[in-house]
Amino acid sequence: MMSKLVPKLRFKEFSGDWEEKKLIEICNINPTIDKLPNNFIYIDLESVVSGKLLIEKEMQKENAPSRAQRVLKNGDVIYQMVRPYQKNNLLCKFSSSTKYVASTGYAQLRAFDSNSFLYQLIHIDTFINKVLEQSTGSSYPAINSKSLAKITVVIPKSKEQQKIANTFTSLDNLIEAQTKKVETLKQHKKGLMQKLFPLDGEKEPKVRFDGFCGDWDKKAINEILTIGSGRDYKKLSNGNIPVYGTGGYMLSVDNYLYDGESICIGRKGTIDKPMFLTGKFWTVDTLFYTHSFRQNIPRFIYLLFQKINWYNYNEASGVPSLSKVTIGKINIFIPKPKEQQKIANTFTSLDNLIEAQTKKVETLKQHKKGLMQKLFVNKEEN
Repeated sequence: MMSKLVPKLRFKEFSGDWEEKKLIEICNINPTIDKLPNNFIYIDLESVVSGKLLIEKEMQKENAPSRAQRVLKNGDVIYQMVRPYQKNNLLCKFSSSTKYVASTGYAQLRAFDSNSFLYQLIHIDTFINKVLEQSTGSSYPAINSKSLAKITVVIPKSKEQQKIANTFTSLDNLIEAQTKKVETLKQHKKGLMQKLFPLDGEKEPKVRFDGFCGDWDKKAINEILTIGSGRDYKKLSNGNIPVYGTGGYMLSVDNYLYDGESICIGRKGTIDKPMFLTGKFWTVDTLFYTHSFRQNIPRFIYLLFQKINWYNYNEASGVPSLSKVTIGKINIFIPKPKEQQKIANTFTSLDNLIEAQTKKVETLKQHKKGLMQKLFVNKEEN
């Protein structure tokens, strides 16, 4: 007996099977192009990230690249045909009167029913997996428009499409609003850093907490802390002590290099992303760790390290590299421990708030992912 094509979760007013169709049967793919306008905003494969148009390149027809061919209309969906797993697709909602033109690196999709439903449909895992199966190339898998047109999807009638689309549009708006909160907090932190730390060439910050005054002291990093070297972990057994590399957490072992607060700096590879660690940990040989802070406040030092342009001290022409000697000689301005603690407390509270708000974004994204698995039909599970 054939399985019914119905989702796990459904709005109560709808019933009956969904229909299996090819993509070409539910939307117009690369519709006949309008005449290329004399002036337009060009969207290439770097312009869209995770459903957001981040880069708008104003262009004149005579200077346009040959790939500038997809003349867009509001409601169109552009689908990234190279590395489709990145999901850098866009539902076009333009407020400008200027025309937008997309690269032929995108497929231009114009739905016969709901554009918003189509946009959500092309992001479900089953669709992406089918696209990848029909893609060619390993490093940069890509699908062509003809193969894309043959991909099968399972869809309901128009009214149910719109109901589902409205649900996810509301959820997307909520995610976007929460993401903006996080960005606002990050910008606030950036502005506060500029006020509470001395600018280049100055010895004290623009803003001080009550009770503090006078120039900060100029010191080399090796005067305020000690830099330790990471070591190979491969002879260690599995355990519950985290091992960190320049990319972050790697695995857990049964021994530790250091127990306490520490700032880690990349020795080789990623040298511009210091990380703050506390408790027992192990670092690999591409990551330095700091200790023995000589009454200085580690969390304050971490803030100072975030302000350093580490690439200014890069010692290699290939893979970026730093040495203990080079790091130790870098001069910084630093206040007395009490002021360090006051500043550190301020930013720790702000970082905790940013982390909490970021977790809310991730929770909403996970909720959306779970809802998509329930509100769309997964034929493989039926």
